[in-house]
Amino acid sequence: MSIKEGEFVLVAGASGSGKSSLARVLSGLIPDFYGGRFGGKVYFQEKEMRAIDRRKLARQVGMVFQDPEKQLVMNGVEAEIAFGLENLGLPQKEMFRRVAEVISFLGLTELRQEFTANLSGGQKQKLVLAAVLAMQPRVLVLDEPTSQLDPVAAEDFFNLVKRLNEEMGFTIILIEQRLERCFHLADRVVIMEGGRVVQDGAPDQAARWAAGSGLSLIPPVARFFSVLGFASLPVTVKEGRRQLGQLLSGRPLSGGPDLRKAPASSSAGQTPLLEVKNLWFTYPNGREALQDINLKVSAGEFVAILGENGSGKSTLLKNMVGLLQPGRGRVLIKGSDMSKNRGWHPGRLVAYLSQNPNDYLFQDTVEDELLFTMKNFGMEDDGIVDGLLKELQIGRHRRVNPRDLSSGERQRVALASVLVTRPELLVLDEPTRGLDYRLKAGLGSFLAGRAAAGAGVVLVTHDVEFAAEYASRVVMMFAGRIVSEGTRHETLGQSVFYSTQIGKLCRGLCDGILTFDEAVERIGPLLSGITVARAGTLK
Repeated sequence: MSIKEGEFVLVAGASGSGKSSLARVLSGLIPDFYGGRFGGKVYFQEKEMRAIDRRKLARQVGMVFQDPEKQLVMNGVEAEIAFGLENLGLPQKEMFRRVAEVISFLGLTELRQEFTANLSGGQKQKLVLAAVLAMQPRVLVLDEPTSQLDPVAAEDFFNLVKRLNEEMGFTIILIEQRLERCFHLADRVVIMEGGRVVQDGAPDQAARWAAGSGLSLIPPVARFFSVLGFASLPVTVKEGRRQLGQLLSGRPLSGGPDLRKAPASSSAGQTPLLEVKNLWFTYPNGREALQDINLKVSAGEFVAILGENGSGKSTLLKNMVGLLQPGRGRVLIKGSDMSKNRGWHPGRLVAYLSQNPNDYLFQDTVEDELLFTMKNFGMEDDGIVDGLLKELQIGRHRRVNPRDLSSGERQRVALASVLVTRPELLVLDEPTRGLDYRLKAGLGSFLAGRAAAGAGVVLVTHDVEFAAEYASRVVMMFAGRIVSEGTRHETLGQSVFYSTQIGKLCRGLCDGILTFDEAVERIGPLLSGITVARAGTLK
C-alpha cells in the first residue's frame, strides 16, 4: 500500500479489522511503542520510518487517537496545545503565535483557560486535534476523530479537515465508522477485513464493491440505491436527490402510515421508572450545566438524548444515577427520591455505562469482568454470562484481557459488565462509539429487545442514524435545557442538521421518511421490476 502526498484516504472496516493498528504503523508507533511480532518495512518520503529521528517525525506525522484521554497531558487547554511545541524546543514567541492561531482556527477561544478535566468528550477531541495541528505536521492520521462530536460539530470538523487537505496540502489518513459523514470527502477508500486490505479505490468503486460483497460499509444513501439495483451509486445527498427526483417524477407516492403520531403508552397511569423534576445543577466553578429539566421515562421506553457538545447531556445522566446531586429539583427512581435518601443506592435496579469504557475494565479476562459485577451483588451465574457474550458478539474473547481488545470490543465488554445484573433501567452514555454499522445494528436490536421486555433505556448519543432507527422518543438539549421532545419523527423529521442521511435525501420529495427500511418500504414498491432487500440482508 502506498499513499501519495496530498491524498485524502479513508480507511473503513468492521470493528477489530485492524484499522487502528494500521494507523499506529503509519504514524511510527508500531513497532517501537507496542509489543508484538512485526514484519515488513514502512517508508516515509523514501526513508525507513524507524530510522527517522523521533522529533523530526513528530514534525511530519501527527496522529489523533480514538480516545482523547490517551493524549491529554497538561491541566490547562493552552498548556496542552503548547506541550508538543515545548518538546520541539521552539522559541516562546513562535509557540505563542501557533497556540493563538490554532485556538482561533478551531474555535476554542472560550475554552482556552479551562481545566482539561472539565471538558466534554467532544471538546477534548478538538483540543487533541489542536495540539497536533500546532506542531504543523504534513501528514494527519485521524482515528475516529468525531466519535464524540455532535452532528453539527462533526460537519465542521470534516470541513476543516477537507480545507487542510485541499487548501494547505495536508495528507489525510482518516479512520471512521460513521461513513455518511465523510465517505464523499475522500480521494480513496481503503476497506479492511481480518487485518488485510481487501479493497482500495475511489469512493464510488468502493461503494459498488461493498454492495456487491454484501457488506454494510457504505453510507445509507449509497446502500439504498444499491438494493434498488442501480449500477451507479451516489455517495452524496446531492447526487442521491437528483437521482431520486428523476425516479419519482410522475409517480404518486402514498402517504403511508402517519409515522409522526406518538404510539400509545402501555404504561400510562403507572409510576414512571425514572422521573426528573425541575432539576438544576451547577458545577463548583459556577458553570450552570442544567436548568429546570423535567423528564419522565416509563418501563418499556427507549429514549435517546441528543444535543451539541457541552449541552449537559452527560451531566444529566450522572444526576439520574446519583453520581451527582442536583442543586435544586429531584430525581425519582420508581418513586424513590435519591436526593432525600442519600444512603440509598439504586444497585441492581439501574445500570450506568459512562462515555469511557476503560473505566470499567480492570480484570484479567472478559469473563472475569462480568463475574466481578455478579460477585459484588451476590448473584449466581445462571447462564446470563454466556447469553450476554453471545448477544454482544464477544464470546470468542472470553479468555482475552479486555485491555487488548479494540475500542468497539471494549465498549461491548463494558456494556456486558453492567447488564449482568438484569437492570430495569439502562442509562448509557455514547454506547455506539467505535462500533461499525453491523455491530450498531446488533446493539440497537439488543436494546430495543430489552425495552420491549419492559426495561427502560435512556441513551445519550451523537449518532442520529442510530437514534432514528431504534429510539421510541427523542429529546434534544441545548445549553442545559430540553428544547424539544417527542417521537423520533416529530423531533428528527423537523430538523435540518439533526437528521439522518436518508431523511435529508427524502426531504421535500417523500416526507416522513427517516431510515433505510422506511425508504425501501415506501419507495421500493413504486419502482416496478426492481427487487428490493431489507437491511438485515447485509453483513
